[in-house]
Amino acid sequence: MTEKLQKVLANQGLGSRREMERWIEEGRVSVDGTKATLGDRLDHTAQIRVDGHLLSRQTEQPICRVLMYNKPEGELCSRHDPEGRDTVFDRLPAIRLGRWITVGRLDMNTSGLLLFTNDGELANRLMHPKCEVEREYAVRVFGEVTGKTLHTLQKGVELEDGEAKFLTISGAPTPQHAEDESMNRWYNVTLKEGRNREVRRLWESQGVQVSRLIRVKYGPIELQKRLPQGAWVELGLEDVNALRSHVQLPDETQTMVNVRQGKLDHARLSRMRRSVKKHKVRKQQGLNKRAGRPAKRK
Repeated sequence: MTEKLQKVLANQGLGSRREMERWIEEGRVSVDGTKATLGDRLDHTAQIRVDGHLLSRQTEQPICRVLMYNKPEGELCSRHDPEGRDTVFDRLPAIRLGRWITVGRLDMNTSGLLLFTNDGELANRLMHPKCEVEREYAVRVFGEVTGKTLHTLQKGVELEDGEAKFLTISGAPTPQHAEDESMNRWYNVTLKEGRNREVRRLWESQGVQVSRLIRVKYGPIELQKRLPQGAWVELGLEDVNALRSHVQLPDETQTMVNVRQGKLDHARLSRMRRSVKKHKVRKQQGLNKRAGRPAKRK
């Protein structure tokens, strides 16, 4: 039995299928001494090298794990930043098999729900357009929003990369003769794609400026409102399987989360906030040290 190379790599926890396809296109992967190409299929005897390093293919199937992360504004969705800026991977827990994969991305200036998993196939399906997984955002806009504006955004707008639209919009049009203060209004919108800056571009196409954007839901998973920004919580088996069934994957039977771990009680929330604060202080001290500046005392 043979499998597509990108699927094999994703199942080893190296990244999503899309990310693995980029690696193959960039020439980072070889199979049995030959540079790999997209579409290659292989069996269990093939020797795979990534960046020249032999891949030890896992025979142990890792437990499917999913993290919920409350992303603050200002963090990048990349593993490393050459400029030393904060990334969403900075504070994630260590993982024994594979590595954490982001389920979709959020712009630097967008906050809210970001999911991570160690299951490449789950990540691929949750992001793939054919699975049509809904994303919901809370968005604050500035400008006049008429009933016609809302109708147009749901009917469809032609953007530079194709037509886009919101499936649903919750919120009322701007009142007539509104003062400047009331021109700032909140809406909740849903869509089934994750194109670059799609929510912002849709509103901007109608002459409306987005001032805040928060993802609050991905598929069946809602952001826990009590989860502090910059903190994460691991999803329990019920939520993991809700995601898996949403994209037609079989249920996971094991979990590393006990019932208590899933509850955000006062003590745990306090620990999370302290941990986030300590990380920010250490990060700033490191930046100051590299710049040759003394750290500020608080």
